Amino acid sequence: MPSPRGGPSRARPPGSPPWRGGIKDDWPGYDLNLFTYPQHYSGDLEYVLIPHGIIVDRIERLAKDIMKDIGYCDLMVLCVLKGGYKFCADLVEHLKNISRNSDQFVSMKVDFIRLKSYRNDQSMGEMQIIGGEDLSTLAGKDVVGTGRTMRALLSSIRTYRPNMIKVASLLVKRTPRSDSFRPNYVGFEIPNLFVVGYALDYNEYFRDLNHICVINEHGKEKYRV
Repeated sequence: MPSPRGGPSRARPPGSPPWRGGIKDDWPGYDLNLFTYPQHYSGDLEYVLIPHGIIVDRIERLAKDIMKDIGYCDLMVLCVLKGGYKFCADLVEHLKNISRNSDQFVSMKVDFIRLKSYRNDQSMGEMQIIGGEDLSTLAGKDVVGTGRTMRALLSSIRTYRPNMIKVASLLVKRTPRSDSFRPNYVGFEIPNLFVVGYALDYNEYFRDLNHICVINEHGKEKYRV
């Protein structure tokens, strides 16, 4: 594991992400110079919070946990766009790999919906549900939802009486305004930071960044709308 923020390598430095639990508030992150990233974002990022390789490995484990818990049954994966598409794609690929290497076939379908709740780096307070197909197709299905924001969507899904609903989220943020909702499957619990990368955006920028990074004030102002 590379040392945080370019400092000397140490075993489990204070504030380092534990193997169990969330990333601590005092975790200093990784120096950008330790990784490759699109140079058009040079000067716009503070540090790397979660490197791409760690993200991919964690999603593989989430897929194994999901299949172990829900068993081999027909699945409808509902992806929350746009920020959830890379997480969803990688999770579905790992789920398919598990199915291919099993004696039992798992039928899997994927649908998409978009929830919008941010303007610049501030929550708008109200959730906008945009697009998506007829959710009545979820009736009688086992649903795995993937995305960052779920409570507003779950009430709509439940009206169609699916057999089971499970929520998987790559990130859960510790915030003072937390409504105590917690997904069934969580990749990483992180501090109250505005993060970008791995399809998470700031006004549609940074989706092409593979790592999850913390945007700096210069970047916020540069891409503000």
